[in-house]
This record gives sequence, structure tokens and C-alpha cells, in this order.
Amino acid sequence: MSSTRPSAGNPQVRRLIVLVAVLVLVAALIFEVYKATRPPRGGDPHNDIPALKATRYYDFVGAQHTTDPVHYRQVPPAGGPHDPTWDDCGVYQAPPRNENAVHDLEHGTVWITYRPGLDSAGIQKLESALGAVKTGKIMLSPYPGLPAPVVVTVWDAQLDLNGPDDPRLPTFIGFYGDGHTAPEAAFATCKGGAHVMASPSNP
Repeated sequence: MSSTRPSAGNPQVRRLIVLVAVLVLVAALIFEVYKATRPPRGGDPHNDIPALKATRYYDFVGAQHTTDPVHYRQVPPAGGPHDPTWDDCGVYQAPPRNENAVHDLEHGTVWITYRPGLDSAGIQKLESALGAVKTGKIMLSPYPGLPAPVVVTVWDAQLDLNGPDDPRLPTFIGFYGDGHTAPEAAFATCKGGAHVMASPSNP
């Protein structure tokens, strides 16, 4: 008993194959457009650690690039629109430009700021504390007008500290140092960026 199977040379089979290929292509295209237009989000910044109960939380959208100056409500900023270029991570002797530093936060950087005039021993303690950030994404800089002697910031979370010896600093770094609140921490770095410093016209 003979049986007939559809052949790839059959016009109906060819049309079916083309139709399936087109549908797969359209679905893939739709998914790529969705990914490109969907604002990236970080993880939940909230914690239930008693020592960190004074942490302030925000809900900034990522991937908002602008070359214009941005007015930030937080001091220092903890997220929001930012320059397309990030600053190179590391230790700064002067304040970096906000718009570039915020791009570092989006990449999962821990940024410690301190009031200008902190002695070298205090700066060294802060630098040592940042050594616990396993990702290596760190920034340390002076920052005028801080609401506290030291402020530690990641994307969407910020904590005022009493100084370099505040015991809450390593706790904050231990919880947030992996960059889980930042929209692009999983695939972005803070290395290889610029060194754009604040200026009187654009602090």
C-alpha cells in the first residue's frame, strides 16, 4: 500500500513554510521593538534592614539620555535623566558633573560623596569601605552642599551618614553593592568613561 507525503516541492508546502518563516520573523521583530522601547528597570531598592531604615527610596526610569543640563532634586542625585557619557569610575578629588555621574549610577555604581574639607584619614576610610564593592563599580568624590557629612548613593536609594566611621556604610554597601537596583547593572560598566567635572554654571 503506497502513501503520499507532502513534498517540499509542493506549492502548498512551500507557501506554508514561507508563511511560518514570515510569522516567526514578524514575532521576533515585534519583540525587539518592544525591548528597545521598554524603559529598563532595576530591582526593588527597598530593604527591611533596621540599620538602614533611614534610607530614602526613589523610582527613576532608566535610559533617559540628554545632553542638556538637568535639575536634580536630590543632593547628590540618585537617578533620573542623564548625559549619554558616563564618568570613569574611581576616586575623584573634585565633584564630577551630576549628569555624567548619574549615568554611572544607572550602570550599578556605588557613589560615596563627602563634604569638602574632609581630612585625608576620613577619605581613606571611605575609599577602604568601597573596596568591599565586589563589582568594582565605585565612585568617591567631594560634593558641596551635602545634607550630611557623607552620603552614599545608588540608583533609586540613598542614605545620609554621620561621617566615614558610620557603621551603616558597610551595611548599605553589603546590600546595594551588587547593583541590583540599577537598570543596566547586569551588562554595563563604569570603566572607560570620561572625566567630566562640575563647573559653576553646571554643578
